[in-house]
Amino acid sequence: MSDALLWVPPVVLSAHGICLHPLQAEHADGLAAAAQDGALWQLVVTSVPEPGQELAYIQQAQKTPDRQAWVVIEEASGQILGSTSYHDILPAVKRLEIGYTWYRQSHWRTGLNSVCKWMLLRHAFETLGALTVGWRTDGLNVRSQAAIVRLGAHYDGTIRGHALRRDGTVRDTVMYSMTRAEWPVAQERLLAGFLPNRR
Repeated sequence: MSDALLWVPPVVLSAHGICLHPLQAEHADGLAAAAQDGALWQLVVTSVPEPGQELAYIQQAQKTPDRQAWVVIEEASGQILGSTSYHDILPAVKRLEIGYTWYRQSHWRTGLNSVCKWMLLRHAFETLGALTVGWRTDGLNVRSQAAIVRLGAHYDGTIRGHALRRDGTVRDTVMYSMTRAEWPVAQERLLAGFLPNRR
């Protein structure tokens, strides 16, 4: 097991009717159904698996040494709503990033993302002892950028010409972060403004 995954072992997180379960091969069909909700693989700014590629997507996540991936499940129905991950995990400096996040289109703007981010941030800062949590997103993905800012993250800058999109075009990557010192205020904001909508 890599140093990253020794620091960030697989764990089940659950709150407000949502469960984050370590991503496994058995979740492939559920991921396929979730991706169909909005044909999300057609969006060039997401990491959603294309039809028939769900198992390969899961296997790639599992073999990446600095990534811990989850499937997002609605506890009441058992329905898979999407996926999210820790990635670029750096134990030496106690830093990790949250990304590879996507949800069924029908669950956009429902507070789902805020619940998932709250669980992941709380686990990172309060259980793992992370000093910094980061995010990165496509320069064209203004919806994702707005969601990250609403969490209370700090804009760190834009890396121009940083990576290829799935359609072969080159993207700029927008970087954000939150420190352990900033987490208490961010958590109050989440609890007061977003999470009550999920109760």
